[in-house]
Amino acid sequence: MSRIDVGVLGATGMVGQQFVRLLAGHPWFRLTWLAASERSAGKAYRDAAAWRLADVLPDEAAQLIVEEPVPGKGPRLIFSGLDAAVAGEVEGAFAASGHLVVSNARNFRMEPTVPLLVPEVNADHLALVPYQRQEKAWPGAIVTNPNCSTIFLAMALAPLRVFGLESAVVTTLQAISGAGYPGVASLDIAGNVVPFIGGEEEKIESETKKILGALQDRQVVPHALAVSAHTTRVPVVDGHIEMVSVRCSARPSLEDVRRAFAAFRGRPQEHGLPSAPEQPLVYLEEANRPQPRLDVERDRGMVVCLGRLRPCSVLDFKFVALGHNTVRGAAGAAILNAELMRTEGLLAD
Repeated sequence: MSRIDVGVLGATGMVGQQFVRLLAGHPWFRLTWLAASERSAGKAYRDAAAWRLADVLPDEAAQLIVEEPVPGKGPRLIFSGLDAAVAGEVEGAFAASGHLVVSNARNFRMEPTVPLLVPEVNADHLALVPYQRQEKAWPGAIVTNPNCSTIFLAMALAPLRVFGLESAVVTTLQAISGAGYPGVASLDIAGNVVPFIGGEEEKIESETKKILGALQDRQVVPHALAVSAHTTRVPVVDGHIEMVSVRCSARPSLEDVRRAFAAFRGRPQEHGLPSAPEQPLVYLEEANRPQPRLDVERDRGMVVCLGRLRPCSVLDFKFVALGHNTVRGAAGAAILNAELMRTEGLLAD
């Protein structure tokens, strides 16, 4: 099987750097094109990117010359790590020029014909792509992955749909890498908790319902679940923690919930996709887990770790979830989306 050439928009940012790291040696995709702002264009990637990851910058990426994000240039399959301030115009232009854009940005997530994809949860939503092309008159297409915290919540809630999900309350403790680089000022975050992240609560509350919704008549009917979110920024480098309380109409026992978590699998596991963890939800038995320092890198950062399942005196039960915000919550999610798209035949010429 020949590898597919891919490119990255926003290649010098934090998410862009994770794309570069995760695509190095990928069995299906070959990174051949990098794009960023005019400030970086014309430079070798090693000189344009202030590399902030622990892994060494891959040699094959280091020597690539960064280009400006011009639609029509670069490979057909493009991963986007662009900031939302510019992503809407740029990604739309690339799709209109025939590119398949797998986006990490929020701009197109809630559009009716754009899949908001978590492959283990709603792989069938890829069926929206032909309708998107008709509606937009695009030869290409855009597929989005959700907000990072939304991904972890949706993955934890998905196996509970069989119990009649009614409501969920989530409080997040979100790592500083989620704010990009240079991110939150040190005097604001060191030894502190910031109880506000602009737009984050609204994204969690709306995106979760679309992801868990049902595909009907060329659109997604949102799930009836009510979601209430509180978001905070904490002085942790990588890894978002979520405290989740849930009510279900069937009032499942804690044993029922544990079995549902353990049995949860999706199409990525069925197909054995390269980036897919064998078990997407990992329950940790220790009373003080999961923790970002100990657990965020588990299975290459692609699993959601769960723990502390117990009764809730207000709703039915509550638990803790942890995910890697720049891997499973961003670049890794988009790469897994593209792997599923290939398996579903959406990357064929």
